[in-house]
Amino acid sequence: MEPPVLETENLVKVYGKGETRFDALKGLTLEIHRGESVAVVGKSGSGKSTLMHLMALLDRPSQGVVALDGSPVSELSTKEINRLRNERFGFVFQQFFLNANQTVLENVVLPLKIAGVGKSERNRKGMEALERLGMADKAANKATNLSGGQKQRACIARALVTEPSVIFADEPTGNLDSRTSEVVEDILFGLQREQGITLVIVTHDDDLAARCDRRINLVDGEITSVQDHDDSVSTDSPAQPAAPGRGAAAEQPAPAPSAAAQDTAAAGPWAQIPDGDGAHRGEPQPQADAAKAQAEQTKHADKGGLRRLFSKGDRR
Repeated sequence: MEPPVLETENLVKVYGKGETRFDALKGLTLEIHRGESVAVVGKSGSGKSTLMHLMALLDRPSQGVVALDGSPVSELSTKEINRLRNERFGFVFQQFFLNANQTVLENVVLPLKIAGVGKSERNRKGMEALERLGMADKAANKATNLSGGQKQRACIARALVTEPSVIFADEPTGNLDSRTSEVVEDILFGLQREQGITLVIVTHDDDLAARCDRRINLVDGEITSVQDHDDSVSTDSPAQPAAPGRGAAAEQPAPAPSAAAQDTAAAGPWAQIPDGDGAHRGEPQPQADAAKAQAEQTKHADKGGLRRLFSKGDRR
C-alpha cells in the first residue's frame, strides 16, 4: 500500500516559556494521502496555520514526527529539507507576499531563481504558469499595479512554477470578494482533479471546507473531529484518508460545482478570476496569545523569509 504523502505522529509545537508559553499543537496524529483535498478548520489560535507550517517543512516541531512519503524528515539535513520543500510543495497565502517593485514574471519565477535554474528556463516555465492563469499579458507589469484578483492569480502561478505534488493554501480567499473567491477555489480544486495534486487548505470558511474530500477540525491545538465524504465523524482516532473526490462536512452540505469548476478545457477556470478587489469580512480578531503565535508562524513571510521558503539549500 502506498504510504501517505504527508503524515504526523504526536506532533507538538510550543512557543515561548513560562508565562508567555503558548501550546499551539498538542500531540496531533494524522495522514494525508496523495491526490486528496483536506481542509484544516478552526478559529484563530486553534493551531491550524502552525500545523500547515510543520507539514510544509517551514518550521520544526517541539516534539513528534513529520513524514513525507513514509520517511521522517527529522532524518534529513537542512539542505535536503529545503530542496524537498522547493521541489515538492507550492504555497498560496492569504497575504500575497509579492515584491511590489518587481514584475509579475519576476515574482512568479522566484522559487526557480533561488533554486539555481537558469534565466531562460525559469522564464519559460514562468510564462507557462502565467498562461494557465490567464496572466501572460501581465508578465511585464509591476506587481504593485495588479488588482487583488490578479495578485492571487500571480501567487497561484508562483505555486505552480515548480510543478509541485502538494499545494498548501493558507486562507487563500481571505482577502477576496465572494465572486473572486469562488473562482480561486475552482482553480485550486481543478488542480487537484486534473493533475492529481494534493491540496491542503487552512481555513475558517465552512463553504470552502465543504468542497474538500476531508475536513479536520482543530480546537486549542487538538483534533476534535474528522469528517469525510461519507459524512462520518471520528473524535477519538487519527485522521483516516478519504478516497479522492468532492466531499462534504456533516453539518455543511457541499455547494454545487460552479460552471468554471466543470470546465476542463485549457482556458477553463484559469483565466476567469475577476480583476476586482474585495475584502472578506467577518474574520475574527485573534486573541493576544494567538497573535504571539502568529508572529512566530509567519516570520518566513518577509522578504528574507520568502527566500528561505523557496531555498534550494545548496546554492552557492
